[in-house]
Amino acid sequence: VGVIGLKMGVSHLVGYQNNPHIRIVGVCDLDKEKVREKAKEFGAAIASTDYKDLLESEDIDIISVATPDYSHCEHSIAAMQAGKDVLCEKPMAPTLEDCIKMIESAEKTKKKFMIGQICRFAPGFVLTKKIIEQGDIGELFLVESEYAHSYRKSPGVGDWRKDPIKLREPFLGGACHAVDLLRWIAGNAEEAFAYSNHRCLLDWPVDDATMAVFKFKSGIIGKAMCSIGCVRPYTMRSVFYGTEGTIISDNTSPYIQLCSKKLSVEGNPPFAHLPVNLHTSHNVGAEAEINELVNCILEDKLVVMDGREGARTVATCLAAIESTKTGKPVKVDSR
Repeated sequence: VGVIGLKMGVSHLVGYQNNPHIRIVGVCDLDKEKVREKAKEFGAAIASTDYKDLLESEDIDIISVATPDYSHCEHSIAAMQAGKDVLCEKPMAPTLEDCIKMIESAEKTKKKFMIGQICRFAPGFVLTKKIIEQGDIGELFLVESEYAHSYRKSPGVGDWRKDPIKLREPFLGGACHAVDLLRWIAGNAEEAFAYSNHRCLLDWPVDDATMAVFKFKSGIIGKAMCSIGCVRPYTMRSVFYGTEGTIISDNTSPYIQLCSKKLSVEGNPPFAHLPVNLHTSHNVGAEAEINELVNCILEDKLVVMDGREGARTVATCLAAIESTKTGKPVKVDSR
């Protein structure tokens, strides 16, 4: 494996290091010192500031693309054309046009192409989906998730998240986590309506808070909140309401809360705290998604979180962003 981008890419390196089928061969970043440091730490023979050096190596089978969002299309397509399977960080790309190019490249090259929507592998959310599918809270009717993550000290390497030209919309770049989680559990959305404002990060060129509501094709309704200027610890608190109960979960707590009629005492259903196996590593989700990709390659299985799934999440976020600008509901392009 080779990893491009050594900020987000470090969690990939740890996940690959813990997979018995993987050997880390190359690392790439524009920061020369970081490249040398991570190459030594993870035993990579290739340490480069030019990602093409990794693509030219016959010893590399998989490329992780963990670069800024606007580079995902270029790096992923180049890697697939070089014969590599690809794990691309979220969001898949800033535009649907880029997403389509990436999908077409995956179909043409026949390479495995996976989008790293890590919340699908977070233990609390995995358990939540399992309980819902078992029918323990009845039929879903309302879902909500929030992406509250202060970017006050996280403008990105070279301040790329604040670039006034290559605008990085927070509701796509960050809230794609919350939106993808809701899509994973409630299905595809067909319409979005949203409001946004700009009250916290005044030196950023984008609105820093958004509230979006969605109508899903399943008849479920939902909402997603995004704030990158909030003053609070990071959270992705999510709530799933069913006709027979409710689940409150996130990707940081050691338990989820379940309220179900099945647990009722004298007609009053209490909340039960169900433990979640977070292990001792904050990297458990990244390791799980990497293990999934490696298994798909070894067993030649279809990747579930493929380019089309990644593009649908991008399309859902873009519909909400368009709504903040037009003040009208926007149909989601979920082809």
